[in-house]
Amino acid sequence: MAMDGLSSPQLNPLRERVIDTLARVSAQPDAAAVLKVSANLTDEIARNTRVLTAPALPAGDLYSGVLYDALDLSSLETAARRRANRWVAVQSALYGVLRLTDRVAPYRLSMGVNLPGLGPLGGFWRPALNEVMPDLARGVIVDCRSSTYAAAWTPAGALADRWVQVNVVGATHMAKHTRGLVSRHLCTVGSDAKTPQALHEVVSEAFAASLTPPARTGQPWRLTVQYE
Repeated sequence: MAMDGLSSPQLNPLRERVIDTLARVSAQPDAAAVLKVSANLTDEIARNTRVLTAPALPAGDLYSGVLYDALDLSSLETAARRRANRWVAVQSALYGVLRLTDRVAPYRLSMGVNLPGLGPLGGFWRPALNEVMPDLARGVIVDCRSSTYAAAWTPAGALADRWVQVNVVGATHMAKHTRGLVSRHLCTVGSDAKTPQALHEVVSEAFAASLTPPARTGQPWRLTVQYE
């Protein structure tokens, strides 16, 4: 993996610290407990020791799960895929934040993990992401993160005025699926909404959705979507 080819290169010193710590932890007998994963995932834990030497692939192909399945990058038309590559920022416990085109090796690490010497990763990344994310957060910030990953960065100041959390009524599994569908819709129609109200209009073209203003300064707008 070519570290110097990643976006947001100012994060590389911190990335190297996390990669090194993760490799050492993953080589220990208690790795599964520290990483909060099943002890049966021995192969995935072992991958953590080879992050810098293993073959890399685009983050958009690497990451999986309900949200990514619904986004279904591989089936997007060319223009929509290019928008996704430009617009989507993926918060990562190992790399801080990535673009979908960044090439990284497979690994297993969650933002909720407390790595020895680094502490809870949400808190570890927060100061650096406070510096980096404003340059990536153009237009309306459509926040599809889980609470674990949201702990790593909170839009502040003027950014909070265009910060919209996507909430979904229903089970957690379906919430992630619907957030993926919302993301896909925005990339497909090419929405470049400049305000939360404009975002609501675009999302309402495909979903039953309501927009709630912030309860107080510094809190997000909430876009509540009925799950699909």
